[in-house]
Amino acid sequence: MVRVRSAVSAQKRKKRVLKKAKGQFGHRSTRYRQAKRSVIKGLTYAFRDRKVKKREFKRLWIIRINAACQEAGVTYSRFMNGLKKANIDIDRKVLSELAVSSPGAFKKLVNLSKEPASEGPKKKEKVTGPSE
Repeated sequence: MVRVRSAVSAQKRKKRVLKKAKGQFGHRSTRYRQAKRSVIKGLTYAFRDRKVKKREFKRLWIIRINAACQEAGVTYSRFMNGLKKANIDIDRKVLSELAVSSPGAFKKLVNLSKEPASEGPKKKEKVTGPSE
């Protein structure tokens, strides 16, 4: 069997890892072994933090909406519940943008969310046939 030399593929692999480690501190960017560890760790953090980023933005939107609700004199949970009962389907990102950029439109939404809550739960009437 012929002996296979791996010089070309090994050099490519090392070059690829060192390219990803470019800009890291100290020997992490120049030595292959440290660079490999650093790149693996960095990719792990990147994967994790793409999920964390979504969570943190949702928290920010909720904080903004809550602050605007407090100014309008209603709690966040009652506001969101009122929107749900009024069949207004707006996500938190848009609501927070409204709260920051146009408070007047947000106040109208607060008033709309208060209306169904003040009426109370609607009673379902029993429908009977003509023979009864």
